Amino acid sequence: MFFYPWRLANKWRICKMWISSMRFKVSYIFREGNTCADKLTSFGVSSKVYTWWDVTPSFIFEEVNKNRLGLPNYRCNFL
Repeated sequence: MFFYPWRLANKWRICKMWISSMRFKVSYIFREGNTCADKLTSFGVSSKVYTWWDVTPSFIFEEVNKNRLGLPNYRCNFL
């Protein structure tokens, strides 16, 4: 059994109470279904530095607008 520092014990109990009252659902979405997340993930994997944006990054701006308008996204790989 692990004992938490007394200063954190009450906060930890509160967090556990909140988490136990939450319901989680995990699902899989194909890359085509969420191009914004796909592009952000690709950027994160290839980036060597910490990056924080306060506005939408320019490389996903088009996908964000398509998503807002409910337009479909197609992923085509041509050889």
